[in-house]
Amino acid sequence: MLEAVGRIFSEVVIRIARRVSSQSIARSALDLVGLLIAVVLLYQVYLFTWVLWYSVFNPGGSAYMRSQASQLAALDPPLSVHYQWVPYEAISPSLKKAVIAAEDARFTEHGGVEWEAIRKAWRYNERQEQAGRSRRRGGSTLTQQLAKNLFLSADRNYVRKGQELIITYMIEAVMSKRRILELYLNVVEYGNGIFGAQAAARHYFDVDAKRLSVSQAARLAAVLPNPKVYGKNMQSRYVLSRSRTISARMRSAVPPK
Repeated sequence: MLEAVGRIFSEVVIRIARRVSSQSIARSALDLVGLLIAVVLLYQVYLFTWVLWYSVFNPGGSAYMRSQASQLAALDPPLSVHYQWVPYEAISPSLKKAVIAAEDARFTEHGGVEWEAIRKAWRYNERQEQAGRSRRRGGSTLTQQLAKNLFLSADRNYVRKGQELIITYMIEAVMSKRRILELYLNVVEYGNGIFGAQAAARHYFDVDAKRLSVSQAARLAAVLPNPKVYGKNMQSRYVLSRSRTISARMRSAVPPK
């Protein structure tokens, strides 16, 4: 009898313990999910604060510049980042047209993301991979590229891409197209350690950004897809061929005033 009572009591205790344990685990899991959501939301608020800041104040650099600076310093011989901010008016109209013609023909028309361009780039890259070719095509707009350069790393994964899209819509919500292009031209990479229109103009052509000719601007825009590679030789067959195409497209490119 006592053994039977003991068994029943033990079973009841075990069932209660299991129930309490399951409830505690479920509650802990919900608390953890809630905490993660709160952290993510706070991080978005933090990023949006910086987007608001950059809508008025000029950046002293970017997340991508900082990541590249450490890599350049580790080279033998070490290299450094070259970057100098210049206002929109101090950048050649030719470079503004060239960059729009080369990277984002509908820059002044879209809301930050060109979904059809992303789909086309995805299909093109799949075909390239299946054919064993290395060349890839990007579907990112100038605003997406700016979001990546200002705030994110060069890593390629779905989480980073999702964050890039969120920042892109933040930027489009608070900045004019003129400000977006001004920021882009000043922080984008034109070569290994060469950031911004002024540094690129001085490095490649020994002129100020305001003095860039149509041909020079087209060549700078031509290296943007892979500046570390294409920037090594501004007279290469690819750069010259691509710059001729860009020069022709510049006639229809209209940068923001």
